[in-house]
Amino acid sequence: MTIKVGDKLPAAQFRVMTADGVQVKTTDDIFKGKKVALFAVPGAYTGTCHKMHMPSIFLNAYALKDKGISTIAVVSVNDAFVMNAWKRDTDQRDEAIFLADGNAEFTKAVGLEMDASGNGLGIRSKRYSMLVDDGTVKILNLEAVPSKVEVSGGDTLLSQL
Repeated sequence: MTIKVGDKLPAAQFRVMTADGVQVKTTDDIFKGKKVALFAVPGAYTGTCHKMHMPSIFLNAYALKDKGISTIAVVSVNDAFVMNAWKRDTDQRDEAIFLADGNAEFTKAVGLEMDASGNGLGIRSKRYSMLVDDGTVKILNLEAVPSKVEVSGGDTLLSQL
């Protein structure tokens, strides 16, 4: 079942790279008591994700935070090492937390997985943006076509705040 506006996020764990190595973070660690702009992408460094989706987030990061967003988070079905390298290469001002969902546990729990096995990518996340306030979904912008960034970019979410 796909998560929808008004639903609470399910309990899940992410891997996040820190100065002390890979750490486990729960949905409560990331979302409890916070207003979070969550951006989900099919894969780190993939064409649309890297060249279109990420710039839309970071070009709007200051404005998102000015509108009350306490955390900008990026989630993908990749491991923490890949997500850390992608953060290094895209998040020049350290404005976001990059959440590794390597086994797609969170992605499956919210019902937003897609099978990209035909392209050799296995199970991946659909592309979306979400406003989560204290663990509850307030806005969900799901792309109809995973290779496009028409409703899931930082500019769209900013315009909805």
